Amino acid sequence: MIVLKIGGGASINIPGIVADIADLKDQLIIIHGGNYERDTLASRLNIPINRLVSLSGVSSVESTETLMDLLMMAYSGLVNKRLVEACQKAGINAIGLSGIDGGLIRGRRNRGIRARVGDKKKVIRDLSGRPLEINTNLLVSLLGQGYIPIITVPILDEKGVAINTDNDEIVAAICRSMDVDQVIFLIEEIGLLRNSGDPRSLIKIMGYSEVLTDNEHGGRIGRKLIAISKMLEAGISKVYISDGRVNNPLRHIFDGGKCTLISR
Repeated sequence: MIVLKIGGGASINIPGIVADIADLKDQLIIIHGGNYERDTLASRLNIPINRLVSLSGVSSVESTETLMDLLMMAYSGLVNKRLVEACQKAGINAIGLSGIDGGLIRGRRNRGIRARVGDKKKVIRDLSGRPLEINTNLLVSLLGQGYIPIITVPILDEKGVAINTDNDEIVAAICRSMDVDQVIFLIEEIGLLRNSGDPRSLIKIMGYSEVLTDNEHGGRIGRKLIAISKMLEAGISKVYISDGRVNNPLRHIFDGGKCTLISR
């Protein structure tokens, strides 16, 4: 089984990805982002997004009730259903789900995010958390009936309240719960770069120990590597980080195109 994480950037080649999915023989679960559509919608509605940086350097957005409304509209609404639509047009029987549908993903709300706000250190308590439990019976049932699940946020907290989480953490939780062989991340870059913005610094191969000791990458990439370490701990043999903008993003990987391969 392959778990495919599709990034939420503006230049991700969705038609090319869907065309490649149609040729896949493996069982597939898709998780997707939607940050570009969320930010676009926020701009159109004149809603500010408060961005946080934790004391450890991990970046996130403050998940207020208003942000959750935006997230549902953009991620589990527009992006999810457009992706399902594209699959159905290609003859792929996809089904779109958020983590709250059918109790698919349950987690624990954050007790507080220690962040720097201006010159002060504060504890921010918001509607965010970590996924802990996957409704594997639902996924196994859908896969057994020939559906391709397309999954995104929000998820449920301990009290059944919708909360935000990192979609890479959802990938890690699925890897812990399902029999997954490999994970593919499609992003707006050729792979993991040693120097941001410099494609010549592509890291072609990375081992588990390097992921654990990496201190060069902060922000979203640093957060992704934390999630990838959990996938490797769960027994995943190969994780690819590759360019989601090329003509055939999946075929590009399988044909030996430039990307980053992370393995144990």
